[in-house]
Amino acid sequence: MNKPDLNIAKNREEVKINYGNLDLDIKPVFKGKKYFLRTYGCQMNVHDSEEIKYYLEQLGFKYCDKLEDADIVVLNTCAIRENAKDKVFGYLGRCKHLKKAKKDLIICLCGCLMQQPSEIEEIAKNHKYVDIVVGTHNLRELPELITKCLGQQEIEVYSNSDQVWENVKYSRDSKISAWINIQLGCDKFCTYCIVPYTRGRERSRHIEEILKEVQELKKQGYMEITLLGQNVNAYGKDLNLGYDFATLLEETAKIGIPRVRFVTSHPWNFTDKMIDVIAKYPNIMPYVHLPIQSGSDVILKKMNRRYTVEEYKKLFDTIKEKVQNVSITTDIIVGFPNETEEDFQKTLDIVNYCKFDGAFTFIFSPRVGTAAALMEDKTSLEEKEERLQKLNKLVNEYSLESNKKYVDKVVKVLVTGSSDKGIDKVCGYTETMKLVNIIGSHDLIGKIVDVKITEAKSFSLDGEVVK
Repeated sequence: MNKPDLNIAKNREEVKINYGNLDLDIKPVFKGKKYFLRTYGCQMNVHDSEEIKYYLEQLGFKYCDKLEDADIVVLNTCAIRENAKDKVFGYLGRCKHLKKAKKDLIICLCGCLMQQPSEIEEIAKNHKYVDIVVGTHNLRELPELITKCLGQQEIEVYSNSDQVWENVKYSRDSKISAWINIQLGCDKFCTYCIVPYTRGRERSRHIEEILKEVQELKKQGYMEITLLGQNVNAYGKDLNLGYDFATLLEETAKIGIPRVRFVTSHPWNFTDKMIDVIAKYPNIMPYVHLPIQSGSDVILKKMNRRYTVEEYKKLFDTIKEKVQNVSITTDIIVGFPNETEEDFQKTLDIVNYCKFDGAFTFIFSPRVGTAAALMEDKTSLEEKEERLQKLNKLVNEYSLESNKKYVDKVVKVLVTGSSDKGIDKVCGYTETMKLVNIIGSHDLIGKIVDVKITEAKSFSLDGEVVK
């Protein structure tokens, strides 16, 4: 077993970024074999899985959707909350059982959870049936590790990286919408967040390489691209080359992809220049995901979020004023260590003020290695669960209120696939990122169509194509 490098302490001024052009010679030595891939977590993990799929398919594996049919099982893990970890280890139990029947089955763990020293030790000690462990910075080594897998556990993990690879290949999940990594890692060190430790410090790709990727996706007929980063609007700050995220966003829009999106933004890095660019270009979608996390300045300071509630409200109002018909969603954590009832009420107050189009809400989950995990917490889980229920009730009311404004209006929808609401329906998204279920044929998939909204629900809209 290779000993993983688990050093994580590097200051920004100590980090010298190395840029490389990835050119792997992968032989299809597993023709006729099948792979099963399961992904947990955020959009970044989903995009990482597209890279993993490329490597597996270049090796000769074909995708299968049944665990029992697989010759290799890859779990791409998430470390953001305890619940995500529990799901991984629960599913790993099924893999262990399957391996008893299929001795040659290869089990591989990837992703953020595998960047935590405690989890590496757990796998090495108590899960010896796992063949390969690969960190977030080591995906390029996956083909070699699989090829030489001989039953000895292989662990290739680095907890910090100064490498940025260009010319990375993907087996994309969609032929309509595509993710584009523009920035890796995060320098914010919010006290509850494990990302700087699992993904490393901020590293931006060069703008020329990103725009080249956008141009190639346009040639391939993609209708939508999403610029992706752990803190997307911090893009370019580490390069000091005279351009920033607003520059990249504008140059991307000029290429002419019908729809341009981006996630996820940090309020502290959101500039007026960004807002003006979003407002200027009709193919930059009027949708912003803007995490608030808490409505209490006391909690925001403990979280190290670097803005106050008033500063957030000012930014929110500016976006609403300048970007026509914009939709804004958010993230909110309840039950941060020693959050008082007054703190929680202030979170409800900011929701009442902003009336978000939607929100991802969570109970605080302490992550080993973060500052918040060491904070004393006297608030009971029962109190936290009650607060989450109250918050969700309010968020859902405003989500429904927002959606009702679309009824009887005609909106443009990019149809992305079949709907799970019926065999005669397809689904897609409005410019403002509202999910719409549409009565229509599969011929609509991949097209932007005019849809009249007939019914509004809390989490989706129903509509019919305008002919």
